[in-house]
Amino acid sequence: MDDISVQELNERLKKKEEIILIDVRETHEHQEFNIGGELATLQTDLPLKILELAGHEDDEIIVYCRSGNRSGLAKQLFEKAGFKRVRNLLGGMLSWKENLPA
Repeated sequence: MDDISVQELNERLKKKEEIILIDVRETHEHQEFNIGGELATLQTDLPLKILELAGHEDDEIIVYCRSGNRSGLAKQLFEKAGFKRVRNLLGGMLSWKENLPA
């Protein structure tokens, strides 16, 4: 599935659309700034989160991190586990802060 821009995700969040939003950054990054995603750090929490989401393989999942690199890896892990609608936030939180007004 195609990745998602910060503008598209922002619009979808404003509309309160049904998506699973997962932040794969470290705890301190999440505490400094987040957009409402559930924290599941890439190295320690994500494997358990993937198991917890069994049964949601057809639901839309959007993963994000600081720049889009870690969430790109997270997307691959979800896809390997059989999830079909996983999207990476392009540019991550850096792009969010740069492109959207506070």
